[in-house]
Amino acid sequence: MAPEPRSRKRLLIPRLEVLLGVRYGRPLQDGLNVHAMGIRRTVLRKTIEGGHRALFVRVPLGASRAVLGSSPAAIAGRAVELRELWGPSAAQRLQEQLAHAPAPEAGAQLLREAVASRIEKSDDHDAHLGMVLAATELLDHEPVGLVADRLGSSERHFRRVFRDTVGVSPKTYARLRRFRRAVGLARRSDAPDWAAIAADTGFYDQAHLIAEFRAIGGAPPRALMTELRDAGALRAPHT
Repeated sequence: MAPEPRSRKRLLIPRLEVLLGVRYGRPLQDGLNVHAMGIRRTVLRKTIEGGHRALFVRVPLGASRAVLGSSPAAIAGRAVELRELWGPSAAQRLQEQLAHAPAPEAGAQLLREAVASRIEKSDDHDAHLGMVLAATELLDHEPVGLVADRLGSSERHFRRVFRDTVGVSPKTYARLRRFRRAVGLARRSDAPDWAAIAADTGFYDQAHLIAEFRAIGGAPPRALMTELRDAGALRAPHT
C-alpha cells in the first residue's frame, strides 16, 4: 500500500496583484475549490494537507474590477470563493471545466481564459490605469504626496484611485514591492549582504529593512530566508 501523502508547510510572500486560483484535493466539494486571492500585507504561513495542490494565475493590474466584479480592495488580505464574486452559475461552469481538465497545464489555461473573457466582456475599463501604472514606478523612490503632485492629482484623490484599482494603498504597495525586491536579492546568495540590499532596494538603512522584515515577514531577515528555504516555497505558486 502506498504511503499517505504528507502534509507540508508553505510560506507565501505577498504578491502585488490579485490571483485567481484553484485548489485540488479531498474533502473539497467536487475535489476542488476555485477562489480569488486579494493582495496580502504579510507573509502567509500555512500547512498544505497531504494530496492537496493548487495553481494560480495573475489578474493584470487594472483589470481586477472587471475580473472580480468589484474593487480588489474588497478582498484585500483574503481568499474568497469565486461563487461569492461571480454568482453560483458562472462559478459552477468554471469549476466543472476545471474538474475535467486532463492536466494542471490545462487547468491553468482554463483560468487564463476565464480571466481574459471577463476582461473582454466587461464595460468597466479603468480610466485611471495610466496614472496608476506610472505611480507604481514612481513610488519606488518618491513619497505618496510627491507622486500625486507629479501626476497632477490631489493626494486624497490619488490614494482613493490607487486603492480602488490595485486593492491596497500606494504606501502599502510600495512597502510590499520593496520587501519583495529585497527577498529576491537575498535569494541570490547564501550569505546576503543586508546593508547592501537595504541600500539597493530603497530602505533608509539596514535597521529599517530589519523592521520591515519583522512587520511583513514575521521574522528577521536571516530567519525568514531560512524558513522560506526550508519550506521550499520562496514564491507563491503561479502560472
